[in-house]
Amino acid sequence: MSGRTAQVQRKTGETVIDLTLNLDGTGICSVDCPLGFLEHMLTSFCKHGLFDLAGSLSGDLHVDQHHLVEDTGIVLGQAFDKALGTRAGITRSGCFLYPMDETLARAAVDFGGRPWLECSLDLSGTALVATDASGNSIPAFQTDTVDDFWQGFATGAKCNLHLDILRGRSDHHKIEAAFKAAARAIRQAVTIDPRLGGTVPSTKGTLTD
Repeated sequence: MSGRTAQVQRKTGETVIDLTLNLDGTGICSVDCPLGFLEHMLTSFCKHGLFDLAGSLSGDLHVDQHHLVEDTGIVLGQAFDKALGTRAGITRSGCFLYPMDETLARAAVDFGGRPWLECSLDLSGTALVATDASGNSIPAFQTDTVDDFWQGFATGAKCNLHLDILRGRSDHHKIEAAFKAAARAIRQAVTIDPRLGGTVPSTKGTLTD
């Protein structure tokens, strides 16, 4: 099972997204992203999932960050769906508990062909803050877009995804732990199980219809 790669482009009046994914990579993320925190999350996702991801993201940030973050999730999910093909031979499901300091995140995923998201990250809704070149504090990331990212991903990937924060204080830690937990669970799910002998892991015989 080689060549599990996909390229997906999405161009609308709100965003232009171009991503190339390799499921069997080494964890390299090379995405030109205008949002530093989103880039950080994609880098963590790739590192912990051992996925290679390259491309570029742009959007109407003069409106807000919602369109760019959501559409990135959609395109990333579509890339997973395309790279998995018939999903023959994959483990199909995975789960992971990820501790990050005071935060504990749980992720469970099933690439069963039916999109669904349950996302309970217990975020404050307050934007994360960074500094500009002059050292002034500026809003850096709208945390309320994280649910939209994962909704887009689950829809695009046609997967059932549950993300929960079991405990935590810092919104940064909660979001990052969720991305890392999801990456590990997805990594388990898309791994080839040699005992399946290349068959589709479903009593229906298909995961795409």
